[in-house]
Amino acid sequence: MLNISAILLGAGESKRMGREKLSLLWGKRTILEHCLQTLLRSNVKEVILVVNDRNEMIVRHWSKNRVKVVVNPNYRKGMSSSIRCGLKVLDPKSDGILISLGDQPFIKTRTINALIGAFRKAEEKIIVPSFRGRKGHPVIFHRKCEEELLRLRGDEGGKTIIMKHPEDVRMIPVKSEGVIRDIDTWGDYKKELRMRS
Repeated sequence: MLNISAILLGAGESKRMGREKLSLLWGKRTILEHCLQTLLRSNVKEVILVVNDRNEMIVRHWSKNRVKVVVNPNYRKGMSSSIRCGLKVLDPKSDGILISLGDQPFIKTRTINALIGAFRKAEEKIIVPSFRGRKGHPVIFHRKCEEELLRLRGDEGGKTIIMKHPEDVRMIPVKSEGVIRDIDTWGDYKKELRMRS
């Protein structure tokens, strides 16, 4: 059976929010902790949680069992720097790398498991979820993509690799809108809180 390591990106600057958004409450936990819990309930082998020095204390107690907490001192250099931090501590026995965003609390565990199931059936493919034709996150890259992920720079994410290797991409339609929704602005957050209550 193929093993999957998840890298949860939680070191962003929250520029559009204007404040540290991942430490905002989402139910009884923070947005970041909610995303982490969703991954921990899934079939991933481990979760590598990449944070910055501003939200490090919020998640320090999660550094146990299947969770590795990594502080990215260069988080201002963009998403690619966090991906590299995560890759440095990746389990050498993992076959796949699931990259998840820390501001997507709408993603469901069953969706992640469906993507993992698709990865295990596909031969060395990149698994991308889609909702009504729109590509989303998280994305699972085969370990063979590791070197290309390490070469990413700035706010460049895995999208460039997906575009470069269309023949290796397998789109997986999912029923949950969570793969294309995130919390970007204060307005987004307040609106979602109203809907949840």
